[in-house]
Amino acid sequence: MAESPLDAVRRLHAKLEKRKTYAQKWSDYYEGKRPLLFASPEFSQLSGGLFDGFSDNWCQVVPDAMVERLCPMGFRLEDGTLDKAAWRAWRASECDVEFGLAALEALLAGRSYVMVWRPDGVTTEITFEHSSQAIVEYIPGRRRVRKQALKVWTDGALDYAVLITPSVVYRFERRADGMTEWIPRVTGLARSEKAHLPNPMGEVFMVELPNRSRLRGKPRSEIETVAPLQDAINTIWAHLLTASDAIALPARVVLGMDRPTREITDDEGEVVGEEDLPIAPFRRDRLLWLEGRDASIAEFSAADLTNYTNVIEVAVRHVAAQTRTPASYLTGEISNVSADTLTATESGLVAKVQEVQRHLGAALREVMRLEALAAGEVGRAEALALGTVVWRDAQFRSDAQYADALTKFKAIGVPDEALWERIPGVTPDQIERWKTMRTDQAAAIVGGDLASMFGGKPGQADDEEGTPPTE
Repeated sequence: MAESPLDAVRRLHAKLEKRKTYAQKWSDYYEGKRPLLFASPEFSQLSGGLFDGFSDNWCQVVPDAMVERLCPMGFRLEDGTLDKAAWRAWRASECDVEFGLAALEALLAGRSYVMVWRPDGVTTEITFEHSSQAIVEYIPGRRRVRKQALKVWTDGALDYAVLITPSVVYRFERRADGMTEWIPRVTGLARSEKAHLPNPMGEVFMVELPNRSRLRGKPRSEIETVAPLQDAINTIWAHLLTASDAIALPARVVLGMDRPTREITDDEGEVVGEEDLPIAPFRRDRLLWLEGRDASIAEFSAADLTNYTNVIEVAVRHVAAQTRTPASYLTGEISNVSADTLTATESGLVAKVQEVQRHLGAALREVMRLEALAAGEVGRAEALALGTVVWRDAQFRSDAQYADALTKFKAIGVPDEALWERIPGVTPDQIERWKTMRTDQAAAIVGGDLASMFGGKPGQADDEEGTPPTE
């Protein structure tokens, strides 16, 4: 029996609720919100919640180091030419800003989503969705062919759901407390407007952005590897801070002396007993009278806290090795390192980012194909499906390194346009502007209008009629 749209909404929404826990867990790690783990019950009892909210957060550095190197710069068609229309649509939806947020969420939660649609029926919009609010289901046995998708959100006292199928877009609503069943949407719609609409694109217009999924596994968070070491580092820091408070300074002890006391007298001045003097004033004033003839002072050396910091440094190096994050990103220390050595230390991160670019690039090609399809340009959609995404170079280099490399490429005959594309941060629009400027420059040379390029001769000026002055 075929599944009804209402049953599909129920099932996919239940799946979303399970994913929320996974996404929230790694989001909390990213923000440093973790309880103290790996500590003994005795230590937890004695600390009394003193270290609640404390985190030496390395889980933020690892995904941030990748996101800052994930920047699409344009889209190429199948023949290698840049698609200006796709880049215009990308910027019109502010995807040049929103993509960084979506990429970060994909690294944290394992996936995020992109929806290509026309809310007003005229203008195409590209919006990015969080993994806790969107889900894409694939045809069994064909993990790249989308069967349907669900988008949910809460607005006030109501939950809304949109089920996207290739033929129909179903819209539902229910109470936000979940105490009612999903019903066809009526809130916010005109009386003549139907809850369910035909899908003009004929395809599921939501695309998943996965983070390096496996053939038989789900996309994983980049923080899963870091989390155990992060918890261990936090616990070691708690032990270090506790030790620094108790035994970081040398301790002194008085030997052979009774505890300082004072006499207790009654109203008539008669001594009726004695009581111990508090030690705190002596410790604060650093004064102590030793009246006993055999009294002496002994000293205990301070604790060596480097035993803790050495373990923390080892754990941080393990984080760097397992996540292929350069050690300089984690320790913040770099000195007397050549450019070649620095490039070598970042090679693991660069390879990791390039791998993510392949996965996200395939999804972005599909996104832009849907954008062209929504615009009614079937030919451009087919060319984009077989095209490529132009990414900013994942390797950070100095301007001198880029200039040296481009000069050598120029020497072997690489065209200027290809060299300009290799300059980091240069957009296709800038390249087109440079091409126009080069054409204008060549036209000025051919036409003999050198003055428009380099200016007139020193001291030369035209009179009001436009002719050179005569002597």
